[in-house]
Amino acid sequence: MPETRFRILWPDGLEEDCYSPSTVIHDHLTAGQTYRVDDFDTRSRIALDLAARRIEAKHGFRCSSADAQAAKLASAIARYKPEETVICLSIR
Repeated sequence: MPETRFRILWPDGLEEDCYSPSTVIHDHLTAGQTYRVDDFDTRSRIALDLAARRIEAKHGFRCSSADAQAAKLASAIARYKPEETVICLSIR
């Protein structure tokens, strides 16, 4: 499964590079799209969980990098209000 990197812009102007072990992120986020923080939270958690499950189905274990990325995003998301926005700058 090809790994995918996506770059986001948080409400406070910080940019962050993120990792997915699978292209499934394309099914949940779109480059150039703005998301409410609560919507981004749901989309990113679902996508990264699906990516980790794909790895598990193929290799017999979840992708710890996907789980770590999800945890890192959850920690950052907690700093913002649900109605603030996150921009997905790119997916590659």
